Amino acid sequence: MVFYYMTTLIPKALRYGDTIGLISPSSHSAYPDKINQAVIYLEKNGYRVKPSRHLNCIDTDPAIADVQKLHDLHEMFSDPSIKAIICLRGGAGATRLLKKIDYSIIAANPKIVVGYSDITALSLALFAKTGLISFSGPMLATELYEPTPYTEEHFWGMLTSPSYALSLQNHPDHTITCIRAGSAEGRLIGGNLSVLSSMIGTPYLPALNGSLLFLEEINEPAYRIDRMLSHLDNAGLLAPCNGVLLGQFSNVAEVTKEETLRLQHIFTYYSNHAHIEGPVMRGLSYGHIKNLMTIPIGARFTIELSPTGTFLLRAVEPVIA
Repeated sequence: MVFYYMTTLIPKALRYGDTIGLISPSSHSAYPDKINQAVIYLEKNGYRVKPSRHLNCIDTDPAIADVQKLHDLHEMFSDPSIKAIICLRGGAGATRLLKKIDYSIIAANPKIVVGYSDITALSLALFAKTGLISFSGPMLATELYEPTPYTEEHFWGMLTSPSYALSLQNHPDHTITCIRAGSAEGRLIGGNLSVLSSMIGTPYLPALNGSLLFLEEINEPAYRIDRMLSHLDNAGLLAPCNGVLLGQFSNVAEVTKEETLRLQHIFTYYSNHAHIEGPVMRGLSYGHIKNLMTIPIGARFTIELSPTGTFLLRAVEPVIA
């Protein structure tokens, strides 16, 4: 059974001098220097930083690793001094935690959570079980150790300014392809395609009815993307979507003209299975890329997409308080 939690929890905005907690619910990073750089970056921007006890621990036994990750997650939410939680990186492992999380702790202590890729599982589960809006955006060991100006602007704008979400702009290097023009309103639900599709049939995937579905993927050939989208379609999850925002599908090993054309046809094919009048676009500045948009999962937005590819994406309700 999937559902929307009826009450949306809006985290408080970050303020200068606040303390940011660091956790690693997914994989560890083989580059501790990047973690140190990210900590320095956050501190230079005026924030205190508190690493969790088991940040970047390595344990090949998932039973031990899960206990450590859950301890850190619960502790960071329970600690009143922590105003935001940023994840280390993606990879794998977050889905194992979902049925073991004490969601009552999260519901009683709503705060900013940031991460994408494998963290998609955590973000979707938090919204499904508590209604907490979280942020699919840059992480310590993947972007924040050396963020681009675009990534910085979206990250800090989204987390510190309640008005920032009133207009989200694409990076100029990312061309928008209009698959179907139109306008729609709905909650932004999505993230990494392979992680989201693996959550179908669980109580941790929010309902997609009336949503603006956003997706990205990395290192997956067209036939696998086809398989995952067909899984969404066969589960009846594409048809109720009010709109679809496709981000960057990047770093495929062999990008041939045939593969590119196949992917274009696949996106067009499945866009026709979503809401018949809803907009569908490709090229959103979101994914495993340097210039990364920060997207609030669970927030209600509107999108207006023209046939030429110009679009307006804006919040219609508060994203942060």
